[in-house]
Amino acid sequence: MKISASIYSNKEKDLETLVRELDAHGIDMFHIDCFDDSVFKDIARIRAISKTSIDLHIIHPHPESFFTLIDQYKVDFVSVQYNPEIKGDFFRPNGVTLWGLAITLKDSLAVVGSILQRADFALIMASEPGVSGKPFDKANFQRITDFKQQFPQKKVQVDGGVNDRIAFVLRLLGVNSIVSGNYLMKGEYLGVGMLNLHKTPSLQEAENDFKMGDFMTPCQYLPVLTESDLTIKTALETIEKFRMGFVLVNDAAGKLKGVISNADIRRGFLNKLNDLNAVEVSTMINRAPVVIGEDETLTDMLHLLNNLNFIILFLPVVGRDNQLKGAVLLNNLTRV
Repeated sequence: MKISASIYSNKEKDLETLVRELDAHGIDMFHIDCFDDSVFKDIARIRAISKTSIDLHIIHPHPESFFTLIDQYKVDFVSVQYNPEIKGDFFRPNGVTLWGLAITLKDSLAVVGSILQRADFALIMASEPGVSGKPFDKANFQRITDFKQQFPQKKVQVDGGVNDRIAFVLRLLGVNSIVSGNYLMKGEYLGVGMLNLHKTPSLQEAENDFKMGDFMTPCQYLPVLTESDLTIKTALETIEKFRMGFVLVNDAAGKLKGVISNADIRRGFLNKLNDLNAVEVSTMINRAPVVIGEDETLTDMLHLLNNLNFIILFLPVVGRDNQLKGAVLLNNLTRV
C-alpha cells in the first residue's frame, strides 16, 4: 500500500527541507489539497528538487479551471472533489497518469457511479475534505467494501485521520494508497511514521479499538453455501465465482458449520484417487475452523493470529450461537 504525504500538514519545516526528508525515506507521493492556483508555485518548487509523483486533490467547484496548470506542471495524479455540477462526461486533464473522483460518506455511489466509471480511482474522504487533523469515521470501512464490490477494477485511495491501526485495516480491505498528514508529520521521526504505516500494529490494547463488525466483509459479498445445497459441483462453482479460495458452509438457520478451502478439496480428492466417484463433499468440510467473534477487537484478532502456528488467508466472523456474520480477508496483507 503506497503512502502519499500531505505536505501542508507540516508547518514547521520549509517545503524544500520537508520534500528532501520525505524523499530520503522513500515516500511514494506528495499530496496537495488545491483550493486555488497558488499551490502550483509549491508544485514548481517540488519539481525543482524531486521527481516524486504529485498527488493533487482539487477542492473547487470548477476543477477544469486548473487543467492548463496541471498539464504545464506535469501533475501525475489528480482527484476532483465531487460536487453536483460535475457530470458523467467529465474529462481527463492532459498528461495525467491517473485521475480520480473524491467522495465522502454523503455522496451516494449510485449518484456518482457514472463519473466513477470514467475515473481510474476513488479518493475516499474519511473526514472533512481539506481539513487536517479530523478523526477517521469508521463507517468508511463498509464504504470501501461496498465500493470495491461495485467497482472491482478501480483503485482506492483513502484520506482523513489515518494512523497505523487504521492503515492496517485499510490494507486488509485492499486499499491501494493512503494519504497521511498529522500522523506522519507530527511524530518525532518521519521514518518511524512511515514504517508504522506499513507494519502490523502493536499487540497492546488500544483505546476505542475497532471491532470485527466494524471492518469485516459481510456475508452478502462472501462465498456462502447452505449445507443442504452443498455438493462438490456447487462448492467448486462457488469458489470459482468468488475467486477467494474458499466457501463458507452454513446450516438453514445461518449457523456456521465449517469451511471448505482449495486445500480441503485437494486433500479430499487425493484421499480417493483410486475411486473419485467415492469422494463425498461432507468429508472435505473443516468443521473446526479458526473463527473470531464480531464483538472482538482488532487487538484480539492480532493476538489470535500471532498465536497460530500456521497461516490462514481468511477468518470467519461469528455472532451469538455461531451465526455467520462475515469474514476478514487476510490475503490482502500479501499485496505490495
